[in-house]
Amino acid sequence: MTANDEFERLIAALKITVATLRDRGIPFMLGGSAAAWARGGPVPRKDLDLMLKPADAQPALEALGDAGMRTEHPPEEWLYKAWHDDVLVDLIFRPSGLDITDETLGRAETLSVMAVSTPVMNLEDMLVTMLLSIDEHCLDYGALVAIARSLREQIDWAGLRTRTVSSPYAKAFFTLVAELGIAPPAGAPSPAAPRVRVLPSGRR
Repeated sequence: MTANDEFERLIAALKITVATLRDRGIPFMLGGSAAAWARGGPVPRKDLDLMLKPADAQPALEALGDAGMRTEHPPEEWLYKAWHDDVLVDLIFRPSGLDITDETLGRAETLSVMAVSTPVMNLEDMLVTMLLSIDEHCLDYGALVAIARSLREQIDWAGLRTRTVSSPYAKAFFTLVAELGIAPPAGAPSPAAPRVRVLPSGRR
């Protein structure tokens, strides 16, 4: 399977998931690497992350099952899983470092993602969950560095440092991106820039 085939399958899964949850009136927002991509970040390759309130996770899973997706309750207590063909959709209701509430969902921006109006997670909220999920068992900064490089002018670096100050792994990330010239050093103001850029392929 080519990278283009994988991307097309991902988009198909995104469209059916968004349409299904929207039709059922279940509040959600696109998170993870797909949320970064919707703002101009690297193209996601593997799966989709959707963020929901804990009370909405089971109804969302049932809705996707009714739409023909294969569903699963994994042993982890912070997400459910659904598959559209071979594309995994993670329904995350307890992400690292963030409670999914009406207020959190209210910070999402509705963007056109491949011509589908989609609530997209606030950029700093998304980065907080990704940074605080890093630990000694999952110590991979590659995706985060790529996202930071492509979206650096949109990121509130000072605010992000403050929100992740408890994590030594986040501190290591900030040292790395500062040394690479991606982020300003600690104490320097974040550059002022538009929060969302106009992107190709119908994305905003």
